[in-house]
Amino acid sequence: MTPAISIRNLTKSYEDTIALSGVDITIGDGEFFGLLGPNGAGKTTTINILTGLVRKNEGDTEIFGRDTVTDYRFTRSQVGISAQEFTQDWFFPLDRLLYFQAGYYGIPKEKAKDRVEELLSKLGLVAKRKARLRQLSGGMKRRFQIAKALVHDPKIIILDEPTAGVDVELRHELWDYFRELHKKGKTILLTTHYIEEAEMLCDKVAIIDKGRVIKEGTPKELTSQLGKAGITINVSDPGEELESCLKNFTYTQEDGRIHFTTREPEEALPDIINALTRHGCHIQRVVTTKSSLEDVFLSLTGKGINE
Repeated sequence: MTPAISIRNLTKSYEDTIALSGVDITIGDGEFFGLLGPNGAGKTTTINILTGLVRKNEGDTEIFGRDTVTDYRFTRSQVGISAQEFTQDWFFPLDRLLYFQAGYYGIPKEKAKDRVEELLSKLGLVAKRKARLRQLSGGMKRRFQIAKALVHDPKIIILDEPTAGVDVELRHELWDYFRELHKKGKTILLTTHYIEEAEMLCDKVAIIDKGRVIKEGTPKELTSQLGKAGITINVSDPGEELESCLKNFTYTQEDGRIHFTTREPEEALPDIINALTRHGCHIQRVVTTKSSLEDVFLSLTGKGINE
């Protein structure tokens, strides 16, 4: 099956600054894909090249198997982008701006009407339809950015920091909407500084640093391969035969506390409990620790995502 997005050996430099040095990313049709990286890692440059805003030095970028440079009319019609920066005209009302956006894709006003009304309603913008962008709160501006990206009903949606600066309630509302779009078969490319956002929403993530993808996989795969997880159990009277009882587990013991190292704490816990209870240990307390995508990010890049 032809992937929705294919990026191969993509390079870009600005004078003496290397922004991308051989980026390879493949995103399947209908996939929810997260692109994570610290500031300056190359996320926005990759998106800008893909959407024709920046010229690449070398490499190939394709949308549904068609080159984004030589077949730009088709490829740009397939993509809607909710940009990180606000670049709208500040003097027109929201509904008119959405009609303008539809017109850029060749959709006449009458045909665009139902779509505009649907998005204004879905994103809670009906009461603000005649407001100018400068009159909106940060959260309302984010909603409008998303409506603008969706007005021509694209197959691919690029969300560049879509919940930056919004409150917790709106963030969760937007997450629900993104999930709804995903269920409808939309391909979504997300960049975010909220690791939790990528963990909760994405089928697959790629971690990019210094212009190169350094690791890719599902959130579960990455946390299992590179993260640290374990189980700590407080027991009374562990006894002298504990070593033979727990010979199938990796653990360390200190006083009445036993720490087990395991990639999958939930799966290992029942077996550990059974082994300890058969040995006659009285379990006083159980604490499980599981790695997060943030742990993986830190181990790979050596820095926080906001650095």
